[in-house]
Amino acid sequence: MNKAITDGLVLMPTPFSAGLNVWSSGEGTPGSPTWAGSPNAAIVAADQDFGGCLELLKASNTTRLRYMVPTPCQPGMYLRISARIKALSGALPTVRASCLPLGANGAPVGGLPQTGPAVTLSSYGEVVTVSAIVGSGARGGVDMVWGTAPVSGHFGLELTGPNGGLVRIDDIVIEDVTAIFHRNMMDWVDVRDYGALGDGTTNDVAAFQAADAAAVASGRQVLVSAGTYALPANVAMAAPVRFEGRVVMPEANRLALTRNYNLETYTSAFGSEAEGFRRALQALFHFTDHAVLDLNGRSVSVTAPILLAENAGIAGASFVQRKVVDNGQLVAVAGPAWTPGVVTSQATYSTSDPYILTGVANVANIEVGSLVTGAGVARETYVRSKNVGAGTVELSLPPGSQAGTRTYTFTRFRYLLDFSGFGRLDRFEMTNLEFACGGHASAVMLPPSGITTRFSGCVFDRPRDRAITSIGTGCQGMMIDECQFLSNEMPVDVQNRTTIGINVNANDVKIRDNRAVRFRHFVVIHGSGHMFVGNHWFQGDAQQPGVRTAGVVMTGINVKTLFTGNYVDNSFIELTNEREPDPNWNNQFSFGGITISANIFTTIGAMPSFAWIVVTPRGSGHYLQGVSITGNTFRTMNGGIERVEKVDTTWSDLDYGRFRNVTVHGNNFNGVTNGCYNPVTVRHDQNSAASAWVVDASANLAFRGNARVVTGVVAAGALLQGSTQRYDMPWVQTEQGASKQNVTLRWPVPVTGTVWVTVRADNPV
Repeated sequence: MNKAITDGLVLMPTPFSAGLNVWSSGEGTPGSPTWAGSPNAAIVAADQDFGGCLELLKASNTTRLRYMVPTPCQPGMYLRISARIKALSGALPTVRASCLPLGANGAPVGGLPQTGPAVTLSSYGEVVTVSAIVGSGARGGVDMVWGTAPVSGHFGLELTGPNGGLVRIDDIVIEDVTAIFHRNMMDWVDVRDYGALGDGTTNDVAAFQAADAAAVASGRQVLVSAGTYALPANVAMAAPVRFEGRVVMPEANRLALTRNYNLETYTSAFGSEAEGFRRALQALFHFTDHAVLDLNGRSVSVTAPILLAENAGIAGASFVQRKVVDNGQLVAVAGPAWTPGVVTSQATYSTSDPYILTGVANVANIEVGSLVTGAGVARETYVRSKNVGAGTVELSLPPGSQAGTRTYTFTRFRYLLDFSGFGRLDRFEMTNLEFACGGHASAVMLPPSGITTRFSGCVFDRPRDRAITSIGTGCQGMMIDECQFLSNEMPVDVQNRTTIGINVNANDVKIRDNRAVRFRHFVVIHGSGHMFVGNHWFQGDAQQPGVRTAGVVMTGINVKTLFTGNYVDNSFIELTNEREPDPNWNNQFSFGGITISANIFTTIGAMPSFAWIVVTPRGSGHYLQGVSITGNTFRTMNGGIERVEKVDTTWSDLDYGRFRNVTVHGNNFNGVTNGCYNPVTVRHDQNSAASAWVVDASANLAFRGNARVVTGVVAAGALLQGSTQRYDMPWVQTEQGASKQNVTLRWPVPVTGTVWVTVRADNPV
């Protein structure tokens, strides 16, 4: 920086030969005496050392020579006043720079240093250079520190010491020397100053490390100036780093930028968002002080699946530290890398070892993470691992009850982020990310093992096959909050869709405040201890009346799960035991452990047989146990439905004589032919005298259960035997009629009248 050049400031005084009327023998201010006409000063036209110069006779204790034209100075600007001088005769004086600081009003600024270092002339004819630096900052080498108050000054020299000496002075020079202080003024050190060549081949690791150490010691950042720097080793930078050039590293080596760990820095370092993102992820799993990878709101184009464990060189490793990827967009770029791998093989399944397929043909070509499909295979069954030598495949969950040898199809979807290579991964979080799958890729495959994976504020836009896939227990305790799931099959009729939002194999998953649009299923979930709160999923189409699929499929039996405050739109909640190796009831808990409360259920143009809550038993002997359906609103549009709940008897039916602790009340029904209740209160009008009154509760008993218990009979008016009023109480026979949905009230005598009868389909005890 040179202000004389950049800002056009005039710094240099006029030469003495131009006249001494601008050179003061006093303070230098207007009106002070000048050297013009002084008998002690003369212009010398040709000195052998100086050419033109000024000859002075020192006749006072302090003899000043100050330029009367104010020289500008600015904050951050440093000026050097220098002059060459020699003694000719007489006493030898002491010489130093002399300055008067001036404020914005032109008045002198007091309290500031006005002289530089003194030099005593020691011999005659010897040329001595006298100089001093004046500037605003207290930096090494600055002789007069003025701060920011002065805006100009009168600069020159002064002679002290004995009088009578005759000297000659060359023209005084005032120059901007701010550049001298650049290295100290700037907040960076350049790797090139520490030996880096940046030629793309020379090993610059040592230079980077030396520059980093210097930056840390001085509290600065490292500048990687223009060039290509070869780093054939792991490099960790403790100081902030700014990249003008870029680095090249072998795949196995890692760059750790501990003070500015974000995508923007890594993109600058490696020359592209894609490579920067991959390298930043690599560092995330190797350095404990890398906790959050900030994508800086940038969009990263991804041309092939990112296999995170393999990318980091740690396949099979386990991590339990919290790691976060935040604030950006991953965009799948169309290409062959996203094509699913498909292998068809024969294998044997035994219900006695329900997690293993044996005798698997072509097992080497089956990829871990493949979806397993085939006759009798439960939905969302995946390959968790394989043993090529043994010819076996480990499954994420039991595939069902159909044992034997058959042909299976193994389909490996391709994911933007694939964690399947980890042994275990705990507490990994993805926040404020958009997975822009574009119909080309799926979004995220979870690790085979791990706990408390978290998605927050993410958008899953048009995944080709799946949004979030679990191939093992890496979904344990997973949290999915405030995310959007937008299907790639928006215009496809419901029955033809294949995409699924989320699958879960383990326990304790929280799915809250999400929105999902037009998947075949929003969630297929196993395990127990789950929470669905505040979500909105809808799966309709333009067909009216049309087929509807389950929004949430629960494949456990006693699920210990709640649904609260959700908007269930054009889809249903299904409870099924399709995964059970032995689907028949065998003294275990049966269907239940579920609370469905304060939800909104809507459907438009569904078939009359549609229901929002469906139980699908695959074996005999099952029943409902611990079911609470309360405070919900059910509404149909463009056509009504028969019931809101039902049992799908395609494979089997429930044991209606064993229902226990089923509570269904306080719900609103709109466009529903038969509301459901348990207990249900039925009005019975008996117009002809009879001692046995048959009360029909079939229309409204929840899940068309048996009329198992009567908890109340209240007369609505007089009970009459002819014209005589009776005050008897009946005894009750339950589970009457072919459907066992009637009760019979037995009176001591034939009577007529009206009663309200409260009937339960369960044993409430």
